[in-house]
Amino acid sequence: MKGLELAKEYYEAFGKEMLERFPDVADKVTVGLVGEGSECLGFDDALSQDHDFEPCFCMWIDAELEEKHGFGLERAYAKLPKEFMGYARQKLSPCGGNRHGLLLTEEFFSRFLGKGEAPQTLIEWLRTPSYSLAAATSGEVFKEGKGKFCAIRKVLSAGYPEDVRLKKISAHLALMHQSGKYNYTRCLEHKETGAAQLALYEFVKSAVQVVYLLNKKYCPYYKWAFRGMRDLALLSDVELPLSFLIENGNEKDMIDYKIGIIEDVSRMIVSEVKAQKKTGATCNNLDTHAYSVLDHVKDPTLRNLHIMEYGG
Repeated sequence: MKGLELAKEYYEAFGKEMLERFPDVADKVTVGLVGEGSECLGFDDALSQDHDFEPCFCMWIDAELEEKHGFGLERAYAKLPKEFMGYARQKLSPCGGNRHGLLLTEEFFSRFLGKGEAPQTLIEWLRTPSYSLAAATSGEVFKEGKGKFCAIRKVLSAGYPEDVRLKKISAHLALMHQSGKYNYTRCLEHKETGAAQLALYEFVKSAVQVVYLLNKKYCPYYKWAFRGMRDLALLSDVELPLSFLIENGNEKDMIDYKIGIIEDVSRMIVSEVKAQKKTGATCNNLDTHAYSVLDHVKDPTLRNLHIMEYGG
């Protein structure tokens, strides 16, 4: 069973009735499962059940309600059945740990965003890590409350402001250009094979970010980045060649093959940038397209940052 499904079933079986015992605050509580963990992304499997897997759900309330209602909600959650559908609750704390149970909206978002609200400026958006935004918008809300949680999540779920998306695309295109065929081959010429593999890693890392950005999605934490690519509407077919680049060595007969992959992936990405009409260049040079995409950024502060500045 998937963790998200288990959480929803557990809430339906016990959480609804529990909240009915708190009529003064029930309509202000948002319930769901959101945050870190493969289960919130829907990527969990049998192996994922060895940690942080339990019948559970999250209840978010605004901080101003904690003094009056927090203790009662925490105790009620702690008293819910310890086993459900063959799975046991984890004994982390009487409140369910810091991922489940009662959570304050402001503290929850501060964990991901550095403050208890959505980014307010383009620079704040630029500097908020994509994996944090992916976590904050993951999972599912089972019950919407009248507090701040759903309003903040709605803003985040809309994706990056367009200027921020374009600035990040331009930066990662420039980084792909620098680290891909150029630095990869240079490192090999110096017989620095370890550095060559690092160059490939940097190329792949930026290519993955660009793919998510072109899909208008947040790239999740690195260990789920490839898995998430398989579900994307655009460029999901570059996942395998990108994986190949960092899964294989640099033996003599492999180098030309890898260079070919770098060129193919670059062409595919450039083709999608052109399709989205975010570049005026007609060549296949990543560096040229990086500057052309940057020219489409309207905000002067973002446009005047270093080409390779992408924030978080």
